Amino acid sequence: MGGARGAVRILVLLAGAYLAVVALVYLFQRKIQYFPAPEAPPLPKGAEDVRLEAADGTALRAWHWPGAFTVLVLHGNAGHRGHRLHIAQGLVAKGYGVLLLDYRGYGGSGGSPTEEGLLLDAEAAVAWLRARGVARIAYYGESLGCGVAALLAAREPPAAIVFASGADSLAEVGRKVYPWLPIGLLMKDRFDAADAMRGVACPVLSVHGAADELIPWERGRALFDAAQGPKEWWLVAGAGHNDVIDVAGPQAFFARIAAFLSSR
Repeated sequence: MGGARGAVRILVLLAGAYLAVVALVYLFQRKIQYFPAPEAPPLPKGAEDVRLEAADGTALRAWHWPGAFTVLVLHGNAGHRGHRLHIAQGLVAKGYGVLLLDYRGYGGSGGSPTEEGLLLDAEAAVAWLRARGVARIAYYGESLGCGVAALLAAREPPAAIVFASGADSLAEVGRKVYPWLPIGLLMKDRFDAADAMRGVACPVLSVHGAADELIPWERGRALFDAAQGPKEWWLVAGAGHNDVIDVAGPQAFFARIAAFLSSR
C-alpha cells in the first residue's frame, strides 16, 4: 500500500509540474514566439525614412525605395529591418520599389507583436503605398512574414506573393518543436497561412531550403499547395532556414524573383 501511495504522489507531483510548465508557456508564449530587436537601425543610403500609423494608433517605422511596382517586405520573427537590407537592395537592383516594414515592437516601431497587430501593421503599409499612387504591389514574406503576407493577401489582394521559408501554420511548426505540449490548445498567434491562401488567387512563388532545420520544407509545400492561383515551387538543395539566398546565390535568387514578378 505504501508503495502504491508513493507512486500516486509522484504522479501527482509530475502532473502538477507539467501543468505548471503548460501554464507558463501559455502566459509567456509571445516571448517565446517573437524575438524583436527594438532599436531603430541606421538609415541606409538611398532609402527614405518612413513613419506611419496602424489603425489602432501604433506608430511604425519603415524604409522606402520608390518604384511603380513595389514589393512590401514582411520579415521574420527576429531582428529588425536592418537585418533584411540585403533583400531590399537585391530587389531595388532589379528595378523594383521596396517598402521594408518593421512591425510593432521591432526596429523603433511602438507596441508589442501579436498576430492581429502584425496584420494591422501590414495593412497600414499597403495603405501608405496606395496613398502615394503605387498601383502594383507584391508581397515578399520571410518565415513568420509568410503568415503575415498570406493573411494580408486575404484582405488586400496583391499582384503576386513570394513566400521564403514559410509554413502553412505556425501551430504545425510548434507541434514539431514542442511535441510534449498541447500546442493546438495553447497557441494564440497561429498564422494559419494555408487557410488564408485558399481564398487567394494571385500568383505565388514559394522558395524553401531543402535542409531547413526550423520549418521543414514540407510545411512550406503545404502552404504552396493551398495557393489557388498560378504558382511556382523552388526547393533549394542544401539550404537551411536562414541561408536560402546565400546557398542559391544572390544573383540567381534575385534573378528568379525578378523573372517571376516581371510576368505579373
